[in-house]
Amino acid sequence: MTKILRGVFAASMSVLKADLSLDIQETIRHAKENLDNNGVGSAFFGSTGCGQLISVSEKKDFISALSKINFNEQILIGTACNSLNETINIMKHSIKNNFYNFLIMNVAYYKNDDNGVYNFYSNIIKQVPDSKIILYNFSKLSGYTFTSEVTKKLIHDFPKNIVGMKDSTGNLWDNFKAKNFSMFVGSEKKLLDGLRQNAAGCISATTNFSAALAKKVYDDFHKKRSSEDNDKLQSVRTAFDDTGNLISALHTLKSLENNIYGNMLPPLELLSKIKKEELIRKLKILGVLKNKNIAA
Repeated sequence: MTKILRGVFAASMSVLKADLSLDIQETIRHAKENLDNNGVGSAFFGSTGCGQLISVSEKKDFISALSKINFNEQILIGTACNSLNETINIMKHSIKNNFYNFLIMNVAYYKNDDNGVYNFYSNIIKQVPDSKIILYNFSKLSGYTFTSEVTKKLIHDFPKNIVGMKDSTGNLWDNFKAKNFSMFVGSEKKLLDGLRQNAAGCISATTNFSAALAKKVYDDFHKKRSSEDNDKLQSVRTAFDDTGNLISALHTLKSLENNIYGNMLPPLELLSKIKKEELIRKLKILGVLKNKNIAA
């Protein structure tokens, strides 16, 4: 049904209209022009795409529109729902539109344990047996850290469905191995080290900005060339990390090119003036700003 997932993905940004509804065409345009055209895959409606804040109906309308656009790189659909039934609803709609790859975090808000997390995914797979699922390990948002034990059990019981993990928690990427399982690091800082340990690539927020640079580091590794750009890639990520909020930093920076990116769903906000100026200063020093006239 689908090839093994690997490469560089961006947790693609969601672009909003002035009334804070999802701007479907601009969200697609962002992914096509900034990501796909740079050889980077798109993961929609993850944490960077504000998936938890966007309605199911908007997600389904987006997926329908997305299916009409030709993307060269692979696409992941994030469900970002605590509701089991809404998760299944989005997935079935996605499959009707020929999207089979999903990035799914366990239920947030409630206390999770391994058995509960296993039951969440097993119930999804029973209802959507054609799905290919990337587990989203992000304890900072969900309050739960995937263990080796539950991950192995899910892979063993559902080998055709559980095909990978995005490890943003950071506890498994460098010590977990499984056959036909794609491990993605959650930060460009770990991309090269991850590739050296047979990781499939990365799925990251800041590749919305550094797509071409991250793809070059990835390609250099596979072509056995020295990765002269890795230090710069890591420094770019550090500059964003230092703002304290990757989503706010990305929207702030992109809003300097197009003010539509300044629309953000509460409780998210643009960076303060001080943090914005500091981010721009660091990126200018690194020489990675396309528009050299952007003022701090």
